[in-house]
Amino acid sequence: MKSNLLITLVLLISMSVFGQSSRSFYDFRVETINGEPFDLSSLKGKKVLVVNTASKCGLTPQYEGLQALYTKYGGDNFTIIGFPANNFMGQEPGSNEEIQEFCQSNYGVEFPMMSKISVKGDDIHELYKWLTSKDQNGVMDSEVSWNFQKYLIDENGNLVDMMSPRTKPDDPKIIAWIEGK
Repeated sequence: MKSNLLITLVLLISMSVFGQSSRSFYDFRVETINGEPFDLSSLKGKKVLVVNTASKCGLTPQYEGLQALYTKYGGDNFTIIGFPANNFMGQEPGSNEEIQEFCQSNYGVEFPMMSKISVKGDDIHELYKWLTSKDQNGVMDSEVSWNFQKYLIDENGNLVDMMSPRTKPDDPKIIAWIEGK
């Protein structure tokens, strides 16, 4: 009994000293755009580009670049996950079904799209709390400033970097990261 209490105490002290940074991308479960549960742990071993999307934004044509990136590099070592969000001037007003139809008919999107979430504010999704808080991700604080902000996750589920919304999917820094250069 004393050893269990000691172990619990050590774990609590470790958590307070080291914060939540031991949590990884793989610890989250999200919902696909079709409403199915999706464990991010299923992506272990892959680099992941996480992007918040919107259908009625000046940056919406980035879907084309994201799909081209996915077509070229997607597979066993890399994927893209899109998270539709309506946080910026109501630029993603549609339902999940409408968003999916828009993405497929206008841009041929084949990379995984998740259910619409909030990426900032009081109702921020748990994954985006992790992505934007150094206390949780152990790397950096950031704020999602607009649609199409990109987060780079390594093969071990760690946040590596964040790219601004205006950074195009084929930016040399993103390509070098995917290719391991």
